[in-house]
Amino acid sequence: MADITRRLGWRHLRGAPTAHIRHHRGGTLLHDGPGLSFWFRALTAALSEVPVDDRELAMTFHARTSDFQDVAVQATVTYRISDPALAAARLDFSIDPDTGVWRGSPLEQLGSLLTETAQQHALDVLARTSLSSALVDGVTAVRERVAAGLNAEPRLPATGIEVVAVRVVALRPEPEVERALRTPAREQIQQEADRATYERRAVAVERERTIAENELASKIELARREEQLVEQRGTNTRREAEESAAADKVRAEAEATRTVRLAEAEAARSVKLAEAEAARAVKLSEAEAAKQIQLADAEARRTERLSEAESARTVKLAEAEAARAVRLARAEAEAAREVGEARAQAQAAWLRVHADVDVATLHALTGTRLAENLPHIDSVTISPDVLTGLLAKLGARE
Repeated sequence: MADITRRLGWRHLRGAPTAHIRHHRGGTLLHDGPGLSFWFRALTAALSEVPVDDRELAMTFHARTSDFQDVAVQATVTYRISDPALAAARLDFSIDPDTGVWRGSPLEQLGSLLTETAQQHALDVLARTSLSSALVDGVTAVRERVAAGLNAEPRLPATGIEVVAVRVVALRPEPEVERALRTPAREQIQQEADRATYERRAVAVERERTIAENELASKIELARREEQLVEQRGTNTRREAEESAAADKVRAEAEATRTVRLAEAEAARSVKLAEAEAARAVKLSEAEAAKQIQLADAEARRTERLSEAESARTVKLAEAEAARAVRLARAEAEAAREVGEARAQAQAAWLRVHADVDVATLHALTGTRLAENLPHIDSVTISPDVLTGLLAKLGARE
């Protein structure tokens, strides 16, 4: 699509290298060629843009073979517009002077023309070919026929179109027919796979048998060698026992000789030690006796000194105790005398106070003093006999 810009009532067109631009004004061709760039007025310009690059047209259509089986054809046609002036005259490639967009659909028209032409030739070939032949050689036959038919089509050069290449991508039957056609080949492949599996299993069984035989032979050889090893071990053990017995005998004789020598040496050493111990014991006894005598003398002297000191201390303690007892007796006598004098003075004062008091008051004081010294009494129970006697005594006094 051309790039169109606006500037003060003018338009500027810039085309691509693969686009052929034709500019007419008043029926006169002013610009003609690919990749142009020019100014123009929108009201007086007639513009057309024809693509000159190679284009791919993919097509898919259905056809019927000679044995009435439906097949789908996928093909691609590569074409280009070799004569842009002729194509612009036959098809509407005009563009809008404001947006640069095609006003019509020229490429769709070209696509329809090419698709219908190719489909016509492909249907003609497949209609005379069976399904099996079509699946084997149909791609090449359809490609050659479609290419030849497009090149021989007079309308394409008249429109300025050149076919570059034709490719048939695939030719497929219906899914059910395709599955049915695949079944024999699949079965054959499965049979070959089963045969290969059986052969592989047979080879594996044969190899396992060979391995088992080898293992059995190996076990037999190992058993024979183990028997030889046991015999050799018995011989070695017997030799070791004999050598050990001889070594033990030599060791026992040497040990006996060494024991005798050690016993003799130990006896001699014991005799010497006994003599030395006896001499040392005599010396120690003499020293111990002398030490005991000295200790006895020292203990006697210490006991005598302790007895004298104890006697002197006892005398001193007795004298101090006697003096203390005399002082305590004197103090107790003095205290008893003072207490007696105080009691006598208190008794005399008490007598002086109560000398002038009548007998009834003294009785009341006596009762009060007696009540003060009596123990605590919670309740008193007076029987009728006691109460009658008291009341009789009071009435007699009155």
